Order: sequence, then C-alpha cells, then structure tokens
Amino acid sequence: MLKTTQKYTEQELVSLLKRQDATAFSCLYDNYASALNGIVHSFVQDEQAAYSILQDSFVKIWKQITSFDEQKGRLFTWMSSVTRNTAIDFLRSKEWKNSCQNVALTDNNNNIAADTVLTDMIGLRKMVHNLRDEYKFLVEMCYFEGFSQSEIAAITGIPLGTVKTRLRNALIELRSWINNK
Repeated sequence: MLKTTQKYTEQELVSLLKRQDATAFSCLYDNYASALNGIVHSFVQDEQAAYSILQDSFVKIWKQITSFDEQKGRLFTWMSSVTRNTAIDFLRSKEWKNSCQNVALTDNNNNIAADTVLTDMIGLRKMVHNLRDEYKFLVEMCYFEGFSQSEIAAITGIPLGTVKTRLRNALIELRSWINNK
C-alpha cells in the first residue's frame, strides 16, 4: 500500500507545526530534509556527523517552531538558519575538535590551511571586515564559507540577482582598495 503524502500551504504547515501535529512534521521532514542536508554538507563532509546535525536541526525546529514569525521571513529561510547554526555549534564543539585531532593531515588540508594563512597575511579578512554589512556577510558566506550564490540566496531569502550584484560590487570595492595601497 502506497503512503499518500499530505500537501499543505506554508501557512497551514506552520499553523499545524505550532500545534505539534506529528503528521505535519512528517511532511516537513519529507519535503525539506534533502535541502537542509545540503546545507549541513556544506559544513561537514562526514556522513555520520552530517546525519546527526540534520537530526538535531529537526529536533530544534520542532521545539522552537513557536518562535518562527511568518512576518519576518519564510519557513525555509528560518529552518536554514536553525540548521546552519546547529552545524556551526557542532563544529565548535569539543567532540568535533577532538575527532579532528585524530585525523591525519592530507595534502588537501595543508593547502586549505595555507590559503587561510595567505588571506590573513595579505589582510583580506580585515579588508572584508571594513565592507558595508550587506556586502561583508555575503562575501564571507561565498568566499570564506564556500556557499554558492544560489545557496546564499536560498539561505538568506535575498533574490539571486541581488546576491550577485552585491558580491560584484563588494569585489569592485575590494579591488579598488587593493589598487590604492
């Protein structure tokens, strides 16, 4: 027997979730797990850790759904923030840091560390810090955290064209600072 999936509008889904409706939560998981898993994998490549973060994210979403305000943004944007913050918290945890100490460095890890040192040596992070907030956040997400422009648009709720324009303007501004040094 095939399971029929219930379809809800975002408003109906949020309303049911705020009433702790398990069927609505199941629908939420079925429809958003893969997208949120993509966000988790942008932070953590380890499958077990990613699965754990995804599950923790859904538990937080379930427990904190009453704090979601439809007036402030879309459900997916809010869930993306919860998931992103859960992944960041995990990466900052002692458990993760201890497990990373047990992993031997590969050539790839050495290159990443060298790139980080290089950007710090030339003062790029400091220059990015001086950008306008609307640019700084996007540059950090794109160039330091590795999000694509499409992912940034989905996570922040900013239209893709606006993300592209702001990143372009930020790079022009950074380039002018470098040329004037």
